Amino acid sequence: MRRWITFEPGRRGIGWCWRSDGRLTPGPEAADAPGDTADTRDVSTLSGRDASRRARPEAPCRRPSHGVILLRMDDSAGTPKPCRVLVRVRGNQLAVTLSSGWTEKDLAVVRALPDRRWDPEARAWRVPDAGRALPRLEAAFGVERLKVTTIGDGGGSDAPTGPAESADRRSAGQEPADNVSPDRRPTDPLRDVRDALLLRGYSPRTRKVYLGHIRRFLESTQGSILDLPDDPTSLAERYILALVESGGVSRSYHNQVVSALRFLFETVLEEPGLALSLPRPRKESQLPTVLSQSEVARLLRAPRNLKHRALLLLLYSSGLRVSELVRLRCDDVDEDRGLLRVRRGKGAKDRYTLLADRAIQALKLYREAYEPRRWLFPGGRPDRHLTTRSVQKVVARAARDTGLEKHVTPHTLRHSFATHLLEGGTNLRIIQELLGHASSRTTQRYTHVARSTFESIRSPLDNLE
Repeated sequence: MRRWITFEPGRRGIGWCWRSDGRLTPGPEAADAPGDTADTRDVSTLSGRDASRRARPEAPCRRPSHGVILLRMDDSAGTPKPCRVLVRVRGNQLAVTLSSGWTEKDLAVVRALPDRRWDPEARAWRVPDAGRALPRLEAAFGVERLKVTTIGDGGGSDAPTGPAESADRRSAGQEPADNVSPDRRPTDPLRDVRDALLLRGYSPRTRKVYLGHIRRFLESTQGSILDLPDDPTSLAERYILALVESGGVSRSYHNQVVSALRFLFETVLEEPGLALSLPRPRKESQLPTVLSQSEVARLLRAPRNLKHRALLLLLYSSGLRVSELVRLRCDDVDEDRGLLRVRRGKGAKDRYTLLADRAIQALKLYREAYEPRRWLFPGGRPDRHLTTRSVQKVVARAARDTGLEKHVTPHTLRHSFATHLLEGGTNLRIIQELLGHASSRTTQRYTHVARSTFESIRSPLDNLE
């Protein structure tokens, strides 16, 4: 391989120095003195990112006017370093992860393992039979590239020596697999976090969000949970600070990261003191965007599709969250009583809310045309409900066709529902029940945007003559 390296005449290059006689000499110690000779047959180690490569001049050469010299690089020293294969052993099961720099050949080896499956939450391949899989990995990658860690082996075993023998001992029952390690740090934190979230009854979306934040945090440390310091709070604070300084991170996203890392510290690391020491961002006091009644009427008239019109009418008629709307079932509509049942809303709570006559008529037309069976609004597949993203696109298209300048989302219709009820004289406690708010303080923010709050107040400018 050949490589061009640029030098400034009379100055030292990367491991090489020009002599006054126009020759190149290795080593930074060479002086630029008249009459010195250069040994161009020597080989010098390049510094910086090329420290592992060896270079020598193509031939004894004179210094060119443009300050460029052709060097021959040693191909064997410049080959990329092969990736490491991280194997976590729990009982007779493996979790295999390829570090950065893996190739298609490396991936093919893992995919050839019997009964393997990809775990997207743990970002690892799950292999059920360690006794058969470990010898194959050792034969394909070699002991040098394997890093086998046994969960709860009593010593945090990071040494990759003898993976096949270790698996045989575990399968024969001679080596315990589930003891708690002395530092009480499991080597598969994502799995433990997922199990803890399931045991505590967190929703699927919350589990996905927490696991995503924790996985990105661990990836940013470029190591495993065993590599974290005794006090990882400073490491977590630097990670969050980098997110905030990069821009584009909202206050709610910032708060989600803190909640996820606190859950990691408290549940997996069993360090509640560290969890509490991680600070939360200050709360923002933002007022919701509310449409006037005339703007809502224009928005509801925009869709021509019966399904889209029924979606918008239900959002405003019942004050639903978009996640509650897409999960409505056909038997949740109580036309005789004019009520709509919401199953497992936020906080896994059921409730009833209003169902206007116009919404009932729109639903009848929609159901006659589309004949939904299980889900009131099925998606592309009848056995699955519509996605929240589809509803967001419907609302955005309707707002664009109407020409509204405000930023309109499905939640904007929920805000407008609550505000218009408050302006109409509905009790705040009833609005809280209809919206499914756990705290009345959440509902009270609509008093800051309701027109009824300001109707009795006259601006001093109107009193000037």
